[in-house]
This record gives sequence, structure tokens and C-alpha cells, in this order.
Amino acid sequence: MSGPVTLASPRARLALTAAGCGVVAVIGLLEPSRIGVALPCPLRVTTGLDCPLCGATRATTQLLRGNISAALDFNALYVVLLPALFVAGLVWLARGRWPSVILAKWFPAAAIAVAVAYMIVRNLPWAPFSYLGT
Repeated sequence: MSGPVTLASPRARLALTAAGCGVVAVIGLLEPSRIGVALPCPLRVTTGLDCPLCGATRATTQLLRGNISAALDFNALYVVLLPALFVAGLVWLARGRWPSVILAKWFPAAAIAVAVAYMIVRNLPWAPFSYLGT
């Protein structure tokens, strides 16, 4: 009998990776926003403001179709950071731990600061910032 399965175990990492790939495949095949099954953003519904992740599903769909400019229109920060997140995920998959930069004590505060700053900037009502909204 084997021990408990943790997120650091190779089996769990492969299962989570397969699930993530499945979600991306569904987004690419079904295009949830076009067929009306995408979940609305609670912040946008209640305040009319775009959160840092608003447009990420539509951006993913456009990236899967090779349309980088349309993806940037939906969520530029997400598109710009996606390669770094992909590499971090590959490191986690291969080694069972996140890259040291993600584990640094300053990283959560920096990530939150970037997200909040992006949210503020993308909700400004004048150009060029107004182009960042969804």
C-alpha cells in the first residue's frame, strides 16, 4: 500500500496538469463566452469595474486560436504573464516545488500590488488606459 497522495507527489502533479489541460481544451473548443456558459465576474456585475482577471477566458480562447492581438485586448496582463506562469508550472511539474522566486517572501505582496495597480489602470476612463478594459 502506498502513502498518502500530496500535491508534491508525481501522481498528483500529473493529475492536476491533466485537469488543467482539460480545462484549457474545453475553453478552446467550446468558447464559453460565445455560447453563454462563462461565469460572470462578481466584481464587474456588482460595480461595473474590470478585475485583474476579467477577460482571461476570452484571452485564452484567442491565444489558442493564435490571435495574440485579440487576446491582449481582452486582458493584457494575463497574456504578458502567461509565459512566466507556464514556465513556473513546468518547474513545479518536473521538480515538485515552485521556483524560488514564487516562494520568496516578497512575491505575494508584489503579485497583489501588480494586480491592484492593473485593476486601477484598466478602469481609468481615458485613453490609453481605457483600451485595457474588456
